[in-house]
This record gives sequence, structure tokens and C-alpha cells, in this order.
Amino acid sequence: VHQRMHPDAPWLTAEATAMLTQWLGPQHVGIEWGSGRSTLWFAERVGHLLSVEHHAGWHQAVSLQLAERGITNVDYRLCPCEPERVETPDWIIAMFASEYVRAVDTFERRSLDFALVDGMYRSACALAVIPKLKPGALLIVDNVNWFLPSNSRAPSSRGVGDSPLSPTWEEFAAAVRHWDLQWTQNGVADTAIWRVP
Repeated sequence: VHQRMHPDAPWLTAEATAMLTQWLGPQHVGIEWGSGRSTLWFAERVGHLLSVEHHAGWHQAVSLQLAERGITNVDYRLCPCEPERVETPDWIIAMFASEYVRAVDTFERRSLDFALVDGMYRSACALAVIPKLKPGALLIVDNVNWFLPSNSRAPSSRGVGDSPLSPTWEEFAAAVRHWDLQWTQNGVADTAIWRVP
């Protein structure tokens, strides 16, 4: 219902979108993995956004939307990548080495105000961006209930007694365990927002 009533809002929970609406400003610089409505929405609110997309057709469609609106503060990159796999040591290395994840190396250490992880290789992206985030920055992970245990009522959620989905998600959970967390739910998919200490 929220998405129908707010057709320009990103595909995040209403509560997460409201938090970001209050917090984001023209001085902010961020990155997102996974583009679409969020790309246009962020572009209207922040100073600069790097948006990383793996799907060529979707990249073309969003590129047209950016051009039609005259948006110039988005560095929009097409970074094709292999399909997700079960995490083996070799695959973990391959994820972190991919152009898709390594797009974050555009930024200096502790230079980003926010990151949205909502595309491919989410655990690798979330881990790779941590050193780039400023104190007080926001790290947003959409569909977080698929990856980390919680009391979520959304479908395909990991329960309170479950472990994180994979070794890299376990590593991520350990890395952010002392950060302030706002876990939001809508019954369909959860969005978590961590604040960097």
C-alpha cells in the first residue's frame, strides 16, 4: 500500500524512508548497490551518489530516467557480475575482487555519509564499505531479514535462533554488533539502518 501511495519512494520500508528523509541533506555523499527508484530519490536529496548496477537492461532504463530529469549528481555505473553462489573460500575472494564490489574504492577511507546495500553480493558490499564510512554515517541494508536472524514476520526470514546466512554475513554481524541499529519491518521485507560509531 505504501509503495502504491508513494510511487517515487525507494523500495524500502516506510519507516526507513521516513528516517532517511529527515536525515539526508545536500552535503551528503553516498553509494548504493542496486539502482532504481532509490537512485532518483537519493539524487534529489544529496550532493553526490555513486550508483552501481549489474543488469544492463535496467541500467539503460534508469539512465534514461536520470537524463530525462536532468540529474547530474549521480555517477551511474554498469558493473556486470556473476550470479550469486554458495560461499566457498574461492567464491568469497571472487566476490570481493569483482568490479561490482570494488566500485567502493572510488572513495577515500571515512569519506562516505551513507551506503545502501540492495543489489548483488550484499554481504561483500556491506563489509567493503565499512572502512569508507564516516563516524555518524548510515549503512542501510534492504531485505536484511533474509540474511540475519531476527523476529521478523516477513516471508523467508531467518528466525531468532538461526545463524547468519553465510560466513560473510556472520563476519558482517560481528563487525556491526556494537553499532546503533534501527531495524524496520513492513511484513514483506525488512530494512535495517546502522549508524557508524
